[in-house]
Amino acid sequence: MTACFGASILLTFALVQTEKLTPSAARKKIEKFCAYQERHQEEVRSKLYSYGLISDDVEEIISELIQYRFLNEERFAKAYCGGKFRQKKWGRLKIMRELKMRKISERNIKIGLQEIDPYEYEKTLISLIEKLKIKYKGIGVKDWQKKQKIISALMSKGYESDMIVDVLNENT
Repeated sequence: MTACFGASILLTFALVQTEKLTPSAARKKIEKFCAYQERHQEEVRSKLYSYGLISDDVEEIISELIQYRFLNEERFAKAYCGGKFRQKKWGRLKIMRELKMRKISERNIKIGLQEIDPYEYEKTLISLIEKLKIKYKGIGVKDWQKKQKIISALMSKGYESDMIVDVLNENT
């Protein structure tokens, strides 16, 4: 138990310890960070501050990243929406909530959500409903309780309640 406790202290210390970088070294490092996958401004800003840079340097580097197209919030929103829907089967509401938490503008959120094809969205919802029906089959609860569990599960994934109920009623 003490070895595990010691390892967690070292891990915590490694996460807290910040790297002090010069602005030019930080710029090179953050360019690689942005080239690896789409990033949003708040994530990059936070990373730059963790390198020990001052506010003026951080804002200058961010504006250069935008100018040289390393950073583009519209592109980030599109990639995020498409990825979370296809990979994690998240609904629009959860995706929207997560993008707002990342301080993405309403305009870019709307553009990003257009990446989700309405036909695929409904098809995915139907597929999730079928999986949940199988999951809750034969657990000894009444039909209305099963329906409520399905609705609750899908709402937690970010699907719209009216759409869930409509699709559920069509497929029962």
